[in-house]
Amino acid sequence: MRIKKGFVLREVCGENVIIGEGLGAINFGKMLALNASAAWLWKQAQAMGDFTIDSLTEKLCEEFEVTVDEARNDVTEILKQWQDIGVIEGS
Repeated sequence: MRIKKGFVLREVCGENVIIGEGLGAINFGKMLALNASAAWLWKQAQAMGDFTIDSLTEKLCEEFEVTVDEARNDVTEILKQWQDIGVIEGS
């Protein structure tokens, strides 16, 4: 998976939000607010370029005190949300 070109994480009024820039903004037309851990995952995904559920799960376990099952469930849920709104591509 990859973050689609044109989508970025910004801080707006103290909130972490994903917004579209350039062509990404044309079809997106909204902001998606992220909590701190989701914003952290976005940054990890962005740094990796190509990422998988497993690679993000591993990163989450390294950074936070969560079990592999909890991390995988959280990563799977957030990636599904990101796919549903169209800010990531691939599977």
